[in-house]
Amino acid sequence: MQQLRRRTGHRSRTPLTLTVPALLAVAFLLLPLIGILARTPWHDLVGHLTTPGTLEALRLSLLVSFWALGLSLVLGVPLAWLLARVPFRGKAFVRSLVLLPMVLPPTVGGVALLLAFGRRGLLGPYLEDWFGITLPFHTSGAVLAATFVAMPFLVISLEGALGGLRPRYEETAASLGASPVRVFLTVTMPMVAPGLIAGAALTWARALGEFGATITFAGNLPGTTQTLPLQVYLLLQEAPEAATSVSLLLLAIAMLVLIALRGRWTGTPADRTAKAVADAAGPDRIGADTVALRDPAGLQDAARLPDTGGLPDPTRNHRSTAGPETAAVPEATAPSPAGTRDLWPLHALVTGFNQLTLDAEPGTTIAVVGPNGAGKTTLLRALLGLTTRAHARLTLGGTDVTELPPHRRGVAWVPQDGALFPHLTALANTAYGLRAHGTPRGEARHEAQEWLDRLGVGHLAHRRPGQLSGGQAQRVALARALAARPRALLLDEPLAALDQTTRARVRHTLRHHLDGFGGVCLIVTHDPVEAVALADRVLVLDDGRALQDAPPEEVTRHPRSPWVARMLGRNAWPGTTTAHGLRLADGGTLVVSDPLAPGTDALAIIAPEAVSVHPERPSGSPRNVWPGTVREITASGSRLRVLITSDAAPDLVAEITPQAAAELGLADGTAVWTSVKATETTLVPR
Repeated sequence: MQQLRRRTGHRSRTPLTLTVPALLAVAFLLLPLIGILARTPWHDLVGHLTTPGTLEALRLSLLVSFWALGLSLVLGVPLAWLLARVPFRGKAFVRSLVLLPMVLPPTVGGVALLLAFGRRGLLGPYLEDWFGITLPFHTSGAVLAATFVAMPFLVISLEGALGGLRPRYEETAASLGASPVRVFLTVTMPMVAPGLIAGAALTWARALGEFGATITFAGNLPGTTQTLPLQVYLLLQEAPEAATSVSLLLLAIAMLVLIALRGRWTGTPADRTAKAVADAAGPDRIGADTVALRDPAGLQDAARLPDTGGLPDPTRNHRSTAGPETAAVPEATAPSPAGTRDLWPLHALVTGFNQLTLDAEPGTTIAVVGPNGAGKTTLLRALLGLTTRAHARLTLGGTDVTELPPHRRGVAWVPQDGALFPHLTALANTAYGLRAHGTPRGEARHEAQEWLDRLGVGHLAHRRPGQLSGGQAQRVALARALAARPRALLLDEPLAALDQTTRARVRHTLRHHLDGFGGVCLIVTHDPVEAVALADRVLVLDDGRALQDAPPEEVTRHPRSPWVARMLGRNAWPGTTTAHGLRLADGGTLVVSDPLAPGTDALAIIAPEAVSVHPERPSGSPRNVWPGTVREITASGSRLRVLITSDAAPDLVAEITPQAAAELGLADGTAVWTSVKATETTLVPR
């Protein structure tokens, strides 16, 4: 124990060269406050604070400080939003102007106000001649001086809160049909309310204690501009004890403001949301519903159904697009009444990173797949009109919505994290899009409850997002998008946060809705089961280019992207074809039974179950044989997937039974031989 204490003490020891100055700094800040407390005439305190002059100064201080707070809110909130949200030239200069009153001597600020708004200032004569307004030596002048020195506290605090608020909340609200003003009032301001309250409190306290700018610009007139700080200045010359009592009052007010703000209204919105989620979840809430569980066996099942494309129901593609097309309307945001069947074909020409043309008939679901950085999310944001990296000329149902803002396009979006509004319940979140479109509150809440019930989270309608697990929150976000009755639906990995059982149930519900959806749905996914089970087409992207756009069964049989092939559980080797097979990038050759025309860029697709593993070099018919080393063994349902690396060939994944692995004595680092028959390899042009 003594050794532990010694070690702990040694680790926590602070250098004296830092400790001594730090303690001196604390003493330097604390001693003046102790001086006020020690010299306050406590027996006369009530009498000093209830004199007519003090009460009048207190009344005037409160009047000036609250008016200054109101003026700061009117001017400072839009300024903070501008600095936090809008890129423009000269932003650094504007921010410097905001900070200037905080570093400028107050008396200099008063002189500047006098030269600007005084009777001989730049604007003073015009204010007096045109409007009859005289600011110097008037209560309004004291308000102006207090606003000048106090408003920066509000702007800085609110700008920091807005900077910590992820734009995805506002973007998601816009995709649900909320106008910019509605987004600002119903999403932005409620989420940054703690930062606004903190800034407002600091602004009020600073305005209450303002002295230098007030006395220089507005003077020291009892009952007109003489606030408490100015009265303290006069009392020091006539009644020092009374000045100490009034100073104690101002000190107490300042301390109350700091105590009220301590820890409660600080931090960014993201910090507070994360803390709320952690507090609500607790150790017993972290479970399978919070983490996406990938099922390799399910992945392989999808890959092994080339005849039907892996579709659970071969009759799934029965969605009819026959019938008269609904006439286009100018507004693209009005949701269709429940139970109607409007048809909204999609045509998009996306430019910016690479040109991509997308055409889809009503009721089509397109799975968008590709490696990280392929442009999947950029494509969705371009269709939403939320990015400058790419531009989409978008037509929905014959209506060109390219020039419309996001909230009028009728395109709903579910981002990867759901972006539920943390200040609203699950029910209010789900009803948000309907309310934004003008649906009456009662009807919107009733329909929202129905959607929550369909997705299995109806019993959580009155919980806030911080009280939901990751999977529950994702289902609420999905219900919110579906309830808005959009003309196009964009889902960015909507089922990633669900456990395997819940994912299957929600996938079935989503597929049932999409069967009756008259618009086009794009689903970004890394899960082949989702791509096969939900989509009519699979769009493969790589570096913003469409490598393949085909039905799921075609992509399953002949993937043209190494990433997609690996996603489907296949081995994929790129190379250039020769007369007998494929020349690999490292110089090796893969022999195939059905070669393509020489010189073609192609992809060799090898199923893991077609790879044989041997303890020694095999003899017989295999024409593709390589030595290798086992690097990883993972379970895949009732079989094992073995990763084998080799200097003679690219990495290869084999799928064998546990019994075969035991007979071969496989373990990490085991030397083996692998073989692939020429008839088991398929070449796909790239």
